[in-house]
Amino acid sequence: MKKYFLFSVIVAMTLQGWALDPMMAYTVKPPEGCIDKDITTQELSLLDLVQISLCTNPSLSAQYMGVKAAEASVGTSRSEYLPSVVVSGQGNITGQRAQTQPHYTQNEPYSATAAASWLLFDWGGRTSRVKASRAQANAVRFAYDAKLQDLMLAVQTAYLKALAAKESLISANASLDTYKQSYNEAQKRYKLGMVSLSDKLQTKTKYEQALLSVVLAENLQSQTLGNLAVLLNLPPNTPLNIETPTFNEDTTQIETDDVEQLMNQALENRPEMRAQESTAQAAKSALHNTRIQNLPAVHLNASATYGDNWKHSYPYQTETAAGISVSMPLFTGFANMYATQSAYYAYQQALANTQNVRLQIQNDVWTNYQNYKTAVRSYDISKTVLESAEENERVAFRYYKVGKSDTLNLLTAVAQLADARQNKITAFYDLLLSKAILYRSIGK
Repeated sequence: MKKYFLFSVIVAMTLQGWALDPMMAYTVKPPEGCIDKDITTQELSLLDLVQISLCTNPSLSAQYMGVKAAEASVGTSRSEYLPSVVVSGQGNITGQRAQTQPHYTQNEPYSATAAASWLLFDWGGRTSRVKASRAQANAVRFAYDAKLQDLMLAVQTAYLKALAAKESLISANASLDTYKQSYNEAQKRYKLGMVSLSDKLQTKTKYEQALLSVVLAENLQSQTLGNLAVLLNLPPNTPLNIETPTFNEDTTQIETDDVEQLMNQALENRPEMRAQESTAQAAKSALHNTRIQNLPAVHLNASATYGDNWKHSYPYQTETAAGISVSMPLFTGFANMYATQSAYYAYQQALANTQNVRLQIQNDVWTNYQNYKTAVRSYDISKTVLESAEENERVAFRYYKVGKSDTLNLLTAVAQLADARQNKITAFYDLLLSKAILYRSIGK
């Protein structure tokens, strides 16, 4: 039973994708919470869309495999703390023949050798290599986290644009109704001889232009839904039924209005910052590792050999050896010197890049914060403009019906109302998008 167990262990360890983790190197798990919904019929919230994209995006899956590969390197470096054992064996059949003599075969069926080596002391070289591999794995993991956040922002952006397109279509239909009402009123007044043919044709032109605006709004809605479907790794013609949430005043607010606090949060939370810091830490550990390559290393070595010579007087023989070896490079053609200098410059470069990333993150937060504040003011103004435009359109239409206003004033008021309605929609969703971009810039 034991031999079958040992055989199974050896076979399993030689297979690719061996699932065990004896060195406890793997820490990152794949995205969880994939939903089980019929996306073509059921209503999908923003959270549903994000979960679908995280579970189906091929680029994200490829980057996750890169994370696992980097973590496997951590297991490789940690394995240096364990002894290495190599087993080898051979079987030979030798023959010889002298002139005028019959063929003679000498059999030496097999021999086996087992050799073990254990690094006892290397001035912290293994530790520095483990730290370097762990830091590199962290850098890859934080880059993966950044990819996650970018994907979530892309889905949220596509979602908000789809909602904006939906609202724009509703607005275009509302403007169409208003222009149709103006056209119908102009027709009545023309039949009564109260307005000229030119007035009636002007209202008809505006009505037909409104029809064109509806067609364009329908096209925009189809395009935004197609872009959203592609982010979900679906064909762009996939029908999606997205949920329209209930917005309130809190929807547009951020947690704090202190931009300095937001920048500090970004430096703590942004995965790009953490990735660059991990890269610098890996370079520092690599520098330490190159510096100690010129120091001696101590190994414990042991070996055992068994040879079978069963046709001889002594059918087998064994040989064992054990001892401690010390190795130290005396001269490597200046290779170690240049390797140390290269590692030093790489570390200094990583430090400079870290500072550059820090400044870039602060600038991102500052820029996105200003864009958010501008979007807030724009939305507030758009609401006021819409209220004025609605009142102006009501007054203009009422005056037009009683003959106190001409067609030009009516059409101007209707056009201003249509623009104000669309501007409010644009300003509102631009505000939500600027808030999402600001939150992404602070790592949320």
